[in-house]
Amino acid sequence: MPGDPWNTAKAREFAEQRRPGALIRLGREHRNWTLAALGDRLGCSPATVSRLERRNRVVDLTLVHRAGLEVGVPRHILVHSLAPPAPNVSAATRVAASPHVEEDPMRRRTLLAATAAAGPAALLVGLDEALADTPAPTGAGALDARLATARELYDKGAHGRLLAAMPGLIGDGHASAASRRELDQARLSSVYSLAASVLSKLGSYERARLTADRARTWAEVSGSPLASAAAARELAIVLRHQDRTEEAQRLMTAATSGVEATGLRTDASASAYAQMLCTLAYTAARGGRRAEALAMAEEARRAARRLPSSAPAGRLFPLTPAAVDLYAVGVHWALGDAGAALEAGKDLRPDQFPTAERKARLGTDMARAWWAWQRPAQTAQALLSAYRASPGEVRDRPAIRGIVTELAEHHPRVTGVRELQTALRPRAL
Repeated sequence: MPGDPWNTAKAREFAEQRRPGALIRLGREHRNWTLAALGDRLGCSPATVSRLERRNRVVDLTLVHRAGLEVGVPRHILVHSLAPPAPNVSAATRVAASPHVEEDPMRRRTLLAATAAAGPAALLVGLDEALADTPAPTGAGALDARLATARELYDKGAHGRLLAAMPGLIGDGHASAASRRELDQARLSSVYSLAASVLSKLGSYERARLTADRARTWAEVSGSPLASAAAARELAIVLRHQDRTEEAQRLMTAATSGVEATGLRTDASASAYAQMLCTLAYTAARGGRRAEALAMAEEARRAARRLPSSAPAGRLFPLTPAAVDLYAVGVHWALGDAGAALEAGKDLRPDQFPTAERKARLGTDMARAWWAWQRPAQTAQALLSAYRASPGEVRDRPAIRGIVTELAEHHPRVTGVRELQTALRPRAL
């Protein structure tokens, strides 16, 4: 096989055009392999290989990586072909309501920051623009520190401030990932995972699906098993909300196996494994698979026994034994057993949870169980506890807002209902 097909203008062109399939075809033809020959090596049909080579959009990232490996595409070239286009720092970027008004990148950042007080619609438009056209880097400081600050906003339930910060994080994450270093690519995956998480919480599931897909792509590119697990979990949550529980279950099962395959030799990996089992249990419960849900919840409890009661700062999966017990509340509720849910949560206390988001989640999960148990007074008190810990957990989550609305309609004189109604009045996120 004379010559190096990867040190050619054609290979560089395919990589720049983000055409991994064309690179695979180039490698296959260089080896004088037929479609059937490559298909035999991949365990798929010649037609599947043909579609893989012709498509510009990646449908099966795992198959792309396997095919690239088989035909000898150098890893850095394949990674480059899978990456979204780099931001164009010098290009004007649209930020105004009118599609005919152009603004420079500095003006764009100023306007996006100003939307923090403008309400959810404006904030989501800003994020939509960032997803459609990667923003220029902000130069606002170390990405690790800013990502940690963004996670703190999530933990505080400060959803509006987090949404306002996301475009800048996306721009800086892409600029950092241009280094092609695996750690920087994993950081970008974390940015997209965080975006998916807050969007799911707000009920914006189509946007959450898009950001979760991007998180998975960058996690696969980085090769980090924990980043891959985090991204798969966010995508499974979106699928679950879209009533695609079978797909979510398959995804979580594969992701959980991937984490288990690391050997679970560290607390970080053990925490990730327990977290994946918790999500797997809840997903099974939402799909009506009772035995599987309860088995996974019990396995998560066993996996979490060795974990400390307080997770170290910065851990990707900051799970604790108390957090696993809180998941059990949700699992029993999803299975339609409100009594078991209340029993599972009866000894849990807000001080067992380090963040406002988790303290509030204890309140909202118990409120759902009390509401299913037809106890409006206890429901209202649990929601008030959640609201006082993190207003956004009550105000911004559609399902919880629905319970407050029903309380106000059917039990307006119950103590705390009027305060909850006031909390739901329209305001910025």
